[in-house]
Amino acid sequence: MGQGPLSGLKVLEFAGIGPGPFCGMLLSDLGADVVRIDRKGSGRTSAADVTARGRRSVALDLKQPAAVETCLKLMETADAVFEGFRPGVMERLGLGPDVALARNPKLVYGRMTGWGQTGPYAKAAGHDMNYIAITGALDAIGAQDKPIPPLNLVGDFGGGALYLAFGLLAGVIHARETGQGQVIDCAMSDGAASLMAMFYGFKAMGMWQEGRRSNLLDGGAHFYDTYQCADGKWVSIGSIEPQFYLLLLEKTGITDPHFQAQMSREDWPALREKLAAVIATKTRDEWCAIMDATDVCFAPVLSMDEAPGHAHNKARKTFVEVAGVIQPAPAPRFSATPGAIQGPPPKIGGDNAAALSDWGFEAGAIAELEAAGAL
Repeated sequence: MGQGPLSGLKVLEFAGIGPGPFCGMLLSDLGADVVRIDRKGSGRTSAADVTARGRRSVALDLKQPAAVETCLKLMETADAVFEGFRPGVMERLGLGPDVALARNPKLVYGRMTGWGQTGPYAKAAGHDMNYIAITGALDAIGAQDKPIPPLNLVGDFGGGALYLAFGLLAGVIHARETGQGQVIDCAMSDGAASLMAMFYGFKAMGMWQEGRRSNLLDGGAHFYDTYQCADGKWVSIGSIEPQFYLLLLEKTGITDPHFQAQMSREDWPALREKLAAVIATKTRDEWCAIMDATDVCFAPVLSMDEAPGHAHNKARKTFVEVAGVIQPAPAPRFSATPGAIQGPPPKIGGDNAAALSDWGFEAGAIAELEAAGAL
């Protein structure tokens, strides 16, 4: 049994890339028993494949009927299953939701795609940047002269994996109450649009205008931006509230009366230049000594090399080391049932016998699959 609030939850994952593995990691970190179906003969795994951590791998040749039947039998005892293929792929394999729910009416069947199961783009290829482009999110992020993709945090992970995990768990709660499973159509484009809810609200209230770096939270305001220091390193300043803004002026030694016009949009560009000139007079460490852990709403901009060593991250054990790889610890944190990394990334097919046995397969049936070359 895994350690965490999801201990006892059985999840079947069909191996994929991006949001699928991240969703599996989240569920495993909180104690779910996640068994991943890999393609027989697929590539090797590495300890550095962080989002693959904590589950077991069963490698199957899904071109063989016996392998397909094995998946269906696993679905019979699973609480949830999820896949990240284009619409129609699982149906062609004989593993679509209609077949699966016929075998297990309580099953929650998650489908992770960029565009969703329906719509003009449904069967088209795409990546994170494309999925968030049609939601208004990408247009709002970046420099004034061009949108800049925010890594693949907004589509793959925020709008995809987190919504899939949320949907699967909501579906499981419903299934346990009613005995009724269902299909979760999780589109990264839908999730990214949902993440934009507050900004569409701002727009409706006239508080958000078109044009990057012209608004409160997109780098338009001089008091909510990043600034380069004397040593070339950067700091983040988010002094939105008036009392925090006054503290910023105090800590930076700014007495220029023009800064009193905090919320005057037309003054923001000039004030940004003045504040940038002040921040450029000291190193990042010097500004940390002045503003760290104060109500300025300040933090140094750290690289991935630096972040694990930061005092706050060390105190909270935000990063851990597994098999020689530094990586984020499970989140969020639970007082009674803390989660844990259940193990390093599995060897593909390394858990064939053990995982199938734990999920109800007899030794003879496992041997037959091996003999037939399906496993």
